[in-house]
Amino acid sequence: MDRILLGWAEEDITPKKRIRLMGQFYERVSEYVETPISVTALAVECSGDSAVFCSCDLLEVKESLMENIRKKLSEAGAFGLGLDVSKVLLSAIHTHNSYVYSNDDDYSSSSTLSLLRCLLPGQQNDYKSLVDVSADGIMSPDEAEELISSRIVSAVMRAWRGRAPSFIKYGFGRVPIANCRRVVYDDGTAKMWGDTDTPNFCELESGTDTGMELIYTFDERKKLTGVVVNTSCPAQVLEHRSFVSSDYFGKTKAMLREKFGKDINLLALVGAAGDQCPRDLIRWVEPETPLNDPNIVRMNPKPRLAGPSMFDIPGCVKTAKRVYDEIVSVHEEIDSSPLIGRAEFSHISEVVQLPLRRVTHGEYMNALKIIDDFSKSASKIDYRYNASLHIYAGTIIRYRHQQNHEFYNTEMHFIRLGNAAFVSCPFELFLDYGNKIRARSPAALTFIIQLACGSGGYLPTARAERGGHYSAYVSSGNVGHEGGELLVRKSIETLKSFWKS
Repeated sequence: MDRILLGWAEEDITPKKRIRLMGQFYERVSEYVETPISVTALAVECSGDSAVFCSCDLLEVKESLMENIRKKLSEAGAFGLGLDVSKVLLSAIHTHNSYVYSNDDDYSSSSTLSLLRCLLPGQQNDYKSLVDVSADGIMSPDEAEELISSRIVSAVMRAWRGRAPSFIKYGFGRVPIANCRRVVYDDGTAKMWGDTDTPNFCELESGTDTGMELIYTFDERKKLTGVVVNTSCPAQVLEHRSFVSSDYFGKTKAMLREKFGKDINLLALVGAAGDQCPRDLIRWVEPETPLNDPNIVRMNPKPRLAGPSMFDIPGCVKTAKRVYDEIVSVHEEIDSSPLIGRAEFSHISEVVQLPLRRVTHGEYMNALKIIDDFSKSASKIDYRYNASLHIYAGTIIRYRHQQNHEFYNTEMHFIRLGNAAFVSCPFELFLDYGNKIRARSPAALTFIIQLACGSGGYLPTARAERGGHYSAYVSSGNVGHEGGELLVRKSIETLKSFWKS
């Protein structure tokens, strides 16, 4: 076993002017910065292999951004420094309070809004924005991508150049911050953010995962330098609000720095959480102020002693405090355990072909009819129609795409670091898949990283597909449950091969 070399770096990506915010069907422009946003890189080299993790305070990591980063790293001399750019993996914490950094959502030939513009006649295809996203002083998506990509490259290169002999400790904690966000009714249907205060409510579709995988890092002087954190809860407490924020992870980092010093790093990795959220749909607590999302409207909601609201800053602080407290508690528990300076290390980066989730001809024709019927009665498109027609426009796009494509090319990373394993994928991966991987993994700790090195949309279970609604529609992702089971099988086989060898 060889010495572990680690390097940390962080770059600020907080905008200096207003930005378009990504993550809802309705348009938002930032009004102010609630919490700074950043990118954090951790470079690992050991046993002749390497990995550079980079956690980004973004909604997602689009394939175009991934390609751009690797190109810029190559141009910056990564190869000459011994850095294999294919071993760099970017992941997003899924904050809905960060940049729109590409025009794909509005103008690409594969976007639902673009298709609606083509299908709807005359003035109906003149989209009416909720806010003016092109006003003076608002950063353009191109500007945003240039800023983000340059800072990510800087963080990765600085982390790689700064790697030095280091130590690690493994840890595990429990944090009750995630809840299933899909509600099942007695007719077999399901709904994201569904109302549970109704006679036909049966159950939540899946469970939750309170586990939190942890790795603490130390320098040669045995001083704590950072923490790798893996929670199965997306950073989207504040997802509807119109400000810039790194959500609960940013607040957790601030708390850690207040205790351990300003140089402490936090690598925030979100696990399988496609069907998870920070809100308790059973003990529903209303947002402090109304929001532009019809799915979260409750008629005559009952007062619950389950606050604070997980739509607002007090709830975000509460979530961060739970994560922080457990990180500190576990750190104290393992204080006397030995530092690990040598480890087995392996890293496989692979493009896995998963079957494209397909649409039948009947579903395609029905989607065309619904949009045609809509065009005969509606006036102009706004965010409400964009949301309600998303399923049908997405069905049409998928049907056309599948005429020439069978698979979705899925970049995945499989890593062994001593007794810990890492598996990454580009999906909002439903919890059941992460549970299957962890249950059969040979590692003492298994880190699942969703929304990494691509943006494949939701990957629902078979049960979710039967129940329907957003996150389980064909339009919600590229791969269905058959691909999900293949992803699990591939992950388990690869991890087991690390331990066999």
